[in-house]
Amino acid sequence: MKTVLWFLIGIAGGFVLAHLVNKDPRGHELLAEVDARITEFTDRMGDAYREQESRFSGIVDDVRDAAADAAGAARAAASDAVDAATDAAKKLTD
Repeated sequence: MKTVLWFLIGIAGGFVLAHLVNKDPRGHELLAEVDARITEFTDRMGDAYREQESRFSGIVDDVRDAAADAAGAARAAASDAVDAATDAAKKLTD
Protein backbone atom coordinates (compact mmCIF):
# COMPACT_ATOMS: atom_id res chain seq x y z
CA MET A 1 0.00 0.00 0.00
CA LYS A 2 2.90 2.29 0.81
CA THR A 3 4.36 1.73 -2.69
CA VAL A 4 1.07 2.67 -4.34
CA LEU A 5 0.93 5.86 -2.28
CA TRP A 6 4.46 6.85 -3.36
CA PHE A 7 3.59 6.01 -6.96
CA LEU A 8 0.53 8.28 -6.87
CA ILE A 9 2.51 11.06 -5.18
CA GLY A 10 5.15 10.74 -7.93
CA ILE A 11 2.53 10.99 -10.68
CA ALA A 12 0.90 14.02 -9.05
CA GLY A 13 4.30 15.65 -8.54
CA GLY A 14 5.16 15.03 -12.19
CA PHE A 15 1.97 16.71 -13.34
CA VAL A 16 2.57 19.70 -11.10
CA LEU A 17 6.18 19.99 -12.27
CA ALA A 18 5.19 19.72 -15.93
CA HIS A 19 2.54 22.41 -15.43
CA LEU A 20 5.08 24.76 -13.83
CA VAL A 21 7.67 24.09 -16.54
CA ASN A 22 5.05 24.66 -19.24
CA LYS A 23 4.34 28.18 -17.88
CA ASP A 24 7.93 29.30 -18.60
CA PRO A 25 8.55 30.03 -22.34
CA ARG A 26 11.79 28.01 -22.34
CA GLY A 27 10.06 25.15 -20.57
CA HIS A 28 7.18 25.36 -23.03
CA GLU A 29 9.67 25.03 -25.92
CA LEU A 30 11.34 22.10 -24.20
CA LEU A 31 8.05 20.29 -23.65
CA ALA A 32 7.01 21.02 -27.25
CA GLU A 33 10.29 19.49 -28.48
CA VAL A 34 9.79 16.42 -26.29
CA ASP A 35 6.23 16.11 -27.58
CA ALA A 36 7.44 16.39 -31.19
CA ARG A 37 10.03 13.66 -30.63
CA ILE A 38 7.47 11.40 -28.99
CA THR A 39 5.06 12.01 -31.87
CA GLU A 40 7.81 11.25 -34.40
CA PHE A 41 8.67 8.05 -32.54
CA THR A 42 5.06 6.86 -32.39
CA ASP A 43 4.57 7.69 -36.07
CA ARG A 44 7.64 5.62 -36.98
CA MET A 45 6.45 2.75 -34.83
CA GLY A 46 3.01 2.90 -36.43
CA ASP A 47 4.51 2.91 -39.93
CA ALA A 48 6.75 -0.04 -39.08
CA TYR A 49 3.79 -1.93 -37.63
CA ARG A 50 1.68 -1.32 -40.73
CA GLU A 51 4.59 -2.37 -42.97
CA GLN A 52 5.05 -5.63 -41.05
CA GLU A 53 1.31 -6.23 -41.07
CA SER A 54 1.17 -5.86 -44.85
CA ARG A 55 4.18 -8.17 -45.22
CA PHE A 56 2.54 -10.83 -43.07
CA SER A 57 -0.74 -10.32 -44.86
CA GLY A 58 0.97 -11.04 -48.18
CA ILE A 59 2.63 -14.16 -46.79
CA VAL A 60 -0.66 -15.39 -45.32
CA ASP A 61 -2.42 -14.81 -48.64
CA ASP A 62 0.28 -16.77 -50.47
CA VAL A 63 0.03 -19.66 -47.99
CA ARG A 64 -3.76 -19.63 -48.22
CA ASP A 65 -3.57 -19.80 -52.03
CA ALA A 66 -1.03 -22.63 -51.89
CA ALA A 67 -3.20 -24.55 -49.42
CA ALA A 68 -6.26 -24.07 -51.63
CA ASP A 69 -4.30 -25.33 -54.65
CA ALA A 70 -3.05 -28.33 -52.68
CA ALA A 71 -6.57 -29.11 -51.44
CA GLY A 72 -7.90 -28.88 -54.99
CA ALA A 73 -5.18 -31.21 -56.26
CA ALA A 74 -5.86 -33.65 -53.43
CA ARG A 75 -9.59 -33.51 -54.15
CA ALA A 76 -8.95 -34.19 -57.85
CA ALA A 77 -6.59 -37.06 -57.04
CA ALA A 78 -9.12 -38.58 -54.64
CA SER A 79 -11.85 -38.25 -57.26
CA ASP A 80 -9.63 -39.90 -59.86
CA ALA A 81 -8.84 -42.71 -57.41
CA VAL A 82 -12.56 -43.25 -56.72
CA ASP A 83 -13.29 -43.29 -60.45
CA ALA A 84 -10.47 -45.80 -61.06
CA ALA A 85 -11.68 -47.99 -58.21
CA THR A 86 -15.24 -47.84 -59.56
CA ASP A 87 -14.04 -48.79 -63.05
CA ALA A 88 -11.97 -51.66 -61.65
CA ALA A 89 -14.96 -52.90 -59.63
CA LYS A 90 -17.16 -52.78 -62.74
CA LYS A 91 -14.59 -54.78 -64.73
CA LEU A 92 -14.50 -57.42 -62.02
CA THR A 93 -18.28 -57.75 -61.93
CA ASP A 94 -18.67 -57.90 -65.73
